[in-house]
Amino acid sequence: MQKPVSLHQTLALELILDAYRQGYFPMAQGKHGAIQFYFYEPRGIIPLDERFTVRRSLRQIISKKTFEIKFDTAFEEVIRNCARHDKESDEGVWLSEEMIEIYCELHRRGIAHSVEAWIDGKLQGGLYGLALGSVFCGESMFSKKPFASQVALVALVDHLRENNFTLLDAQMESEHLQQFGMYSVSQNEYMVMLKEAMNGGVN
Repeated sequence: MQKPVSLHQTLALELILDAYRQGYFPMAQGKHGAIQFYFYEPRGIIPLDERFTVRRSLRQIISKKTFEIKFDTAFEEVIRNCARHDKESDEGVWLSEEMIEIYCELHRRGIAHSVEAWIDGKLQGGLYGLALGSVFCGESMFSKKPFASQVALVALVDHLRENNFTLLDAQMESEHLQQFGMYSVSQNEYMVMLKEAMNGGVN
């Protein structure tokens, strides 16, 4: 039997969803620390048009079908791998236990999603984020095997394109993601893009 959602968790869910709609994202201070809300400027955006690029070596990995890609079959396992509680000191953890519980509830409600890369029935990498309207708010990714999270990201972009999403928010600039054509906008520009994506949403 599924554990009922408490009033506190219900309020936290609504607060977090409202924060995303306002252009913020949550981070906690340690495994059991308080949740605070941030925005990052410049804002990192992964394009969903022809600017999205996949380098040749990654295309070869994808064509070999080294990884089996699945959606939403192991959400909690993905987010706990991203949290790295067993590998980071408490000071280095930004995904608290409370946040994991909240995101898992958002997953049960069809808002939070995972993309997973598997080999022989074992999870080797993936990512998770939130779908709000026609924007996907990417949160975090992990890899146990080389290329696993990158293959998951390419699968996510294909999925978002097929379902008429218009915005893939990567929050912070990253050298790792620049290979895919990531570009940056100001927070004000991001808010315009976000509102357009929310108003023309697919949900």
